[in-house]
Amino acid sequence: MRSIRDGDLLVQDIVMFQGPFQRLCEGLKTLGVLDQIRQHPDSFRPLFCYEPNTLTADQVEDLFSIHLSPEGSNKRAAEEMVITFWRDYLQDAEEEEGPSKLEKILAFTTGASVQFIHKGDDGFSTSMFPLANTCVNCIKLPLHVSYQLFKEKFDFALGNTYGFGRA
Repeated sequence: MRSIRDGDLLVQDIVMFQGPFQRLCEGLKTLGVLDQIRQHPDSFRPLFCYEPNTLTADQVEDLFSIHLSPEGSNKRAAEEMVITFWRDYLQDAEEEEGPSKLEKILAFTTGASVQFIHKGDDGFSTSMFPLANTCVNCIKLPLHVSYQLFKEKFDFALGNTYGFGRA
């Protein structure tokens, strides 16, 4: 619960769903968990109550599946270098601006997938900036040869995209 109003809504829900709630309590009692909850309510609080936490670079990185080209290919070598840039960028974002920048990155990507932009792959005149496709929850990272350039282009994209899309 995030506010007292949430408590009122919970009470309304309990009244409305009294039967299912009673079955839940009976199930917890049968499992021997209900007494544990009563004896140690703070231990079970995270299961039943909202607790905000600070977003970290590691948490953001864990949201993505990385799709690399076949091992031994030239594309793979370039991708492996850029993925280290991506991880460094997330760490820098956390250290320099904290959770607010990580949240911007999540809003930009809304994603679960990391792919790469090779020259001529994106169908547009430039492949300098990262692209986010929210329909398929994917971020496409451009291939740059230096972290500084990678960071500059990603920062530009974040700062000049209002909502979904492309820089």
